[in-house]
Amino acid sequence: MTWKHKKGEAAGQGAQAEAAAQNGPGLAKYKKHLKWAIPLVVVVIVAAAIAIRQAGQAQTVEAAPEYAQTSVTRRTIAQTLSTTGTLKAANSYTVKTLVQGEILSSDFEEGDEVTAGQQLYQIENSDASTNVEQAQISLDQAQRNYDTIADYRYVRSPVSGTVYTLSVKVGDEVSSGQEVAVVQDASQMVLQLTFPSADAAQFAVGQAAQVTLDGTFEVLNGTVTEVSGSDVLGPGNVLVRNVTIITPNAGTLNTTQSATATVNGISSTNSATFNYREQRTLTASTAGTVASIYVPEGGAVAEDGIVLELAGDDLEETIQNAYESLRSREISMRNAQDTLSNYTITAPIDGTVIQKNVQAGESIESGKDMCIIYDMSYLEMTINIDELDINQISVGQGVSVTGDSVDGVFQGEVTRVSMVGETSGGTTTYPVTVRVEEYGALRPGMNVNAEIVVEQATDAIAVPNAAIERGDVVLVTKESPSAANALTDRTAPEGYVYVQVATGVSDDNYTEITSGLQEGDIIGYVTMGTFSYDDYGIDMMVLGMITPALGGKQ
Repeated sequence: MTWKHKKGEAAGQGAQAEAAAQNGPGLAKYKKHLKWAIPLVVVVIVAAAIAIRQAGQAQTVEAAPEYAQTSVTRRTIAQTLSTTGTLKAANSYTVKTLVQGEILSSDFEEGDEVTAGQQLYQIENSDASTNVEQAQISLDQAQRNYDTIADYRYVRSPVSGTVYTLSVKVGDEVSSGQEVAVVQDASQMVLQLTFPSADAAQFAVGQAAQVTLDGTFEVLNGTVTEVSGSDVLGPGNVLVRNVTIITPNAGTLNTTQSATATVNGISSTNSATFNYREQRTLTASTAGTVASIYVPEGGAVAEDGIVLELAGDDLEETIQNAYESLRSREISMRNAQDTLSNYTITAPIDGTVIQKNVQAGESIESGKDMCIIYDMSYLEMTINIDELDINQISVGQGVSVTGDSVDGVFQGEVTRVSMVGETSGGTTTYPVTVRVEEYGALRPGMNVNAEIVVEQATDAIAVPNAAIERGDVVLVTKESPSAANALTDRTAPEGYVYVQVATGVSDDNYTEITSGLQEGDIIGYVTMGTFSYDDYGIDMMVLGMITPALGGKQ
């Protein structure tokens, strides 16, 4: 730094040297033994020097500052926070095994891209497969047993038809095997007749027959459904065969009606009464109380349809026991399947295999690390932001990421701002997560620099930071357009006037001016090379006292 002095510089330096000589030994002692007290010493020295100055007991050296000039321009100003962090993959997973055995296959290598669910390893699993098969058999048996017992509460019809009789009502107690209803299928009637053996041998199932009702001689169409294969001796010692014929019932036929029939022009040798095609007696499978009747007497019921329902404590307990046995077998089956699945190792995530620890043909122990997979869809890092700055950070803010070993600037984004801080040494920081989608040559584990723009002004009127003096005033030349707003209560150097300004965003070099200046203004400011002690009211003696205390030089 260049310091400029006016006349009397030698005298000022003499007084400064004398003051330094007088105070030097004491300050050196404090520096050696009480370095922590230096700031306090400096304050005391400055206060004493100011008091001496005000009493007129010390010589001062006036220094005339030299001003640099520049035009007011527009630029983009960004206030940023800079920190460092370590990159890591979006997600990582260490694949372990829960079983032991020989590796039968491992069809992948380090660096391969894998997808979630893709098979990585197959471990020999013959014992586990056998256990699954046995568990499946036990489960099937328990399922059948439960289905049977659970259906005990219902009385079902094995055939479709009409409930001919219903021998119980709601609230009746029934015992196991007790008859509760009769179901008839009266839609078709069956007639069993005999025909001469030689002729019947030529009949075929499905052949047409003509049925003649006794008494009315009404002729109905019928169909041969069965022809006996053996001969029997009929009336008059004639060999005959039994033939079964079925005919539709329009509702006029019953089991008291008799009839004869002819097949292919051959008449039956006898007359017989009709039977219902189906007639079943329904019984209760277990003891209980009739809880509901689904089909009343005379009502139609479908095949396997429920006619009535039973209830009772003993019945419910039996069903519950069967259900619990079924659930136990289901759990055993699921456990066996889970164990079997552990012998097939699949990728838990989409990603890249960065490490493969075992190969096909090797034996593996339970809990062994088999490989490591990184999800490289993006990179992520956590940075720590001071409590004084954390309120300037929000999700979605852009982050510029650079690395010492990689060229270029990579764009990231804040994805999480933690509400929980960490305190150390009296300072609290908050973790902030940054995601980098397009990471180029960056890799997990790299230490990188992160810069977050917390505030930005574009196309803003800006001046160097040094141009803004205490009280937010700026020197402008008298010819500048903004000189018309000169402050009248403040004396400016020759050729300049002071104007009041309002400031905005600042960076390391420039500050935004939101009002008070305009383009075309010429400003003046003291640069570091023309800095004068008198600008801040510090005389040479004070500087001479402070400098040795800080261990520095003028």
